[in-house]
Amino acid sequence: MYSVVKRRQLSDTIVLLEVAAPAVAQKAKPGEFVIVRQNEDSERIPLTIMDFSSEKGTITIVIQEVGYSSALITRMQEGDAFIDFVGPLGQATEIENYGTVLCVGGGVGIAPVHPIARGLKEAGNKVISVLGARNKELLILEEEMRAASDEVVITTDDGSYGMKGFVTHGIQSVLDKGVKIDAIWAIGPVIMMKSVANFTRPLGIKTIVSMNPVMVDGTGMCGACRLDVGGETKFACVDGPEFDAHKVDFDLAMKRSVFFRNEEAAAYHQVKCQCEKEGK
Repeated sequence: MYSVVKRRQLSDTIVLLEVAAPAVAQKAKPGEFVIVRQNEDSERIPLTIMDFSSEKGTITIVIQEVGYSSALITRMQEGDAFIDFVGPLGQATEIENYGTVLCVGGGVGIAPVHPIARGLKEAGNKVISVLGARNKELLILEEEMRAASDEVVITTDDGSYGMKGFVTHGIQSVLDKGVKIDAIWAIGPVIMMKSVANFTRPLGIKTIVSMNPVMVDGTGMCGACRLDVGGETKFACVDGPEFDAHKVDFDLAMKRSVFFRNEEAAAYHQVKCQCEKEGK
């Protein structure tokens, strides 16, 4: 069993959990993910690693309540345990000294971009992080990202904090200062990553995104997480989750992401009703 040793509420629907998983923590690297199962009846879901400590033997994940299984996980308390916690999975981020890099995080995507920013900074890069959220209340992990970055630019859709606009406006503000950007990592909603890719493509800036499609086994056997990358079929679980943003077919990825929307909505309604009955 993999016990929750620390719980932190980041917003009304977003929770940080530090989980005791020594074997996973010993091998974890930036960009990798885990697949977790909360109990016997819940589905297996992939979560990109937000932080890891081989010394403490813990993996930190951040999850937003959006469906059945995520609702179960966000309601976990310290002392509760996952029945399954498998990883690290996927290909790790290629950490090297590129020069000046941008780490762009949108919404919950700020969590998985954190270890990447930290790793790139430790490798000698100048790290500028661009963080985006719908409003100030939904901006997460600002303090952690400032510690992992040389500079932080914040954008909010409504202008309640930082610059009003989207992460692409934040990227433009860096370019307007005459900064030469050598590489960008962007993680967040698919539509956000598509926007960043479209923005940087004509500029010729190397841009990497982390894809999180529907996933079942996480070992490349089921094919559920397939993506079109440069006209070739790739599996996010074993070939990714990081890919060249300028080669990803984001429109196809968005279509595939809503295949089970009705089933997910029905299951989410069920767990919410159950939790309300139990007073959780």
